[in-house]
Amino acid sequence: MAKGDDAVRKKQNKVKRKKLHNKNDRSSSAISARVASIIAAKKRRHSGKRRKCQGMCFSLPTLDDPFNDRNGAKDFEKKATKKPMVSHKHENVILKEKSKEILDTEMVDGPAQKKEMVTVLKDELKKSLASINTMAHRSRIDPGNTKIQLDGNGGIYGHQGKVCENLDCPSKYLIQCLNAIENSLRCDGTYDNEEDKPLFVSTWGVEFWKCYSAGKDILETSGTSSKMEQIAWMVSCTADSVSRKDEEGLSVTSPFLLFLVPSQEKATKIRSVCKPLKALGIHTVSIHPGASLDHQIEGLKSSEPEIMISTPERLLELLSLKAIDLSGVSLLVIDGLESFYSEGCLDKINSIRQSISGKTHTVVFNDCHRYACVRVVQNLLTGSVRRLSLNSSLTSQSACIIQSVNMCLSKEKLPKAIGVLDQAYRGRHQPQASKVLYMVGKDDKYRKLATTLKFKGYSVTSDLVFTEVENSVVMKGRTRPAVSMIDIDQIGATDFSEYECVVLPDLTLSIDSYVQILTRMARYSVNGVLHSFFAREDAKLAAPLIKILEQCGQAVPEALRKMSSS
Repeated sequence: MAKGDDAVRKKQNKVKRKKLHNKNDRSSSAISARVASIIAAKKRRHSGKRRKCQGMCFSLPTLDDPFNDRNGAKDFEKKATKKPMVSHKHENVILKEKSKEILDTEMVDGPAQKKEMVTVLKDELKKSLASINTMAHRSRIDPGNTKIQLDGNGGIYGHQGKVCENLDCPSKYLIQCLNAIENSLRCDGTYDNEEDKPLFVSTWGVEFWKCYSAGKDILETSGTSSKMEQIAWMVSCTADSVSRKDEEGLSVTSPFLLFLVPSQEKATKIRSVCKPLKALGIHTVSIHPGASLDHQIEGLKSSEPEIMISTPERLLELLSLKAIDLSGVSLLVIDGLESFYSEGCLDKINSIRQSISGKTHTVVFNDCHRYACVRVVQNLLTGSVRRLSLNSSLTSQSACIIQSVNMCLSKEKLPKAIGVLDQAYRGRHQPQASKVLYMVGKDDKYRKLATTLKFKGYSVTSDLVFTEVENSVVMKGRTRPAVSMIDIDQIGATDFSEYECVVLPDLTLSIDSYVQILTRMARYSVNGVLHSFFAREDAKLAAPLIKILEQCGQAVPEALRKMSSS
């Protein structure tokens, strides 16, 4: 029986509805499949029924998880990285220094140079951070070599001396002390650095640290008393040394640094610089006539200061009463000889220096160019000396060098020059093996002088003129010191730093050459003497020589003044 049109249409509509239903069903299931699975899992948890795979996830309570809150899940510990991290403090110090260098470079160089400099500084920064990471990693590997103590306020007292010790640069603890002082001074508004640079990049401070580490006495010849940055470096080096002794198990029972100052105002200024070090375990006391003697004695009994600031008068009073022990003083700083000279305290300083037993490094700020002060400096600095200065003036470079001008006739110059050599040799109890006397000569008449010196037992040496003379002469079991002679034209290429005694038999050289010799001789001593012989034929040099002598605080012979006026 054939189907009618209605039956066919009905069947077709049924097929269309089925297709449409299947399509909608697939799209809805795709969207709600995840939601449906979550709802189903929730129902199973509420009913207490789980799938077979979920049955393996059941766990029993433990002592670490008595309420089974974590359902047996373990706490995964993060694996420590092998590369130790750099502390923000040291990273900030390096970044601050490098950024300052970049700013200075931008002010001087152009864009091309600036870009190149930035790249170089970035590489240097990476190397610096890598070296710090290496030292920190070694400290973790070998914790036995690290010792850090904490004071009552939580400040670090001590540093990693054996681990982070580096002879090429100051220690981290020293930099930390400098940063603490700088931050305190900036907060008080007393940071008077003209260039506004950090303390740890001070050129004077780095040179001082090198001399201090080498154990050399220091003569500061800037012509002024100590400045803030100089005080900061000296007390920071002291704190670093005290911390190293503590790490070695050596206690500091008496003052390590003794700072002699002429007035109470100067003592207050220095103590304000030392104040930030108290949080790092470095205690400072100030002794001056502004407080009662009994009060200061009681204070010294109850404390063991590492740094002492004192005036000479009050310190001698305490020494006479045996209220203080100076046997442990390792660094003596004498600040301002001019004030001590005007107050008549030079003899007191010598007495204090003699009361200090043991090896003591001495730092003298020489702002006095009088002859009396030169003798005091020579008594205080008896060993090898390094000269430091903030300027390169003639007065600064020639400090503690005595200029002896001898007035004589022309024919008396050579005999008197030989007499000066004899006197200088007699003044030396133990002649050094190196050359200590220096003669400047020219023309053939100085060959006669060389022959005379050889006959008297001197060893005359020269690489330029008298090469035929042997280097040493032994006379009656004693070796005469070497006398070096050069041509005047070779003065600019000669190193005068090793020679304490320079003799100019004839002032045929210019005044510029005289100044050049004066400012380059006796760099490692305070016993330098420059002898010159002046005759009437040298009258044209009288006026400039008098000016140099007056500028350096030297005695001017009356005969030289008369020659200049005539």
